[in-house]
Amino acid sequence: MGIVKISDDLHDDIRKSSTVMSRSINAQAEFWIKIGMLAESNPTMSYHEILKEQLKRENIQMPELSNE
Repeated sequence: MGIVKISDDLHDDIRKSSTVMSRSINAQAEFWIKIGMLAESNPTMSYHEILKEQLKRENIQMPELSNE
């Protein structure tokens, strides 16, 4: 495990987002890093497609909402 230096503004954004998403500050930062890495590796995929693929890899099926 290492230490990553980030700006105070980014840390504040992570802290605020972690509260909304019910994650620890470290878990929120790790999530953003992972999603960013996956987005760079898969530039044609949308955020939602990346999340769906990650859930599928863990055998988690999320219900689809109908547009009715």
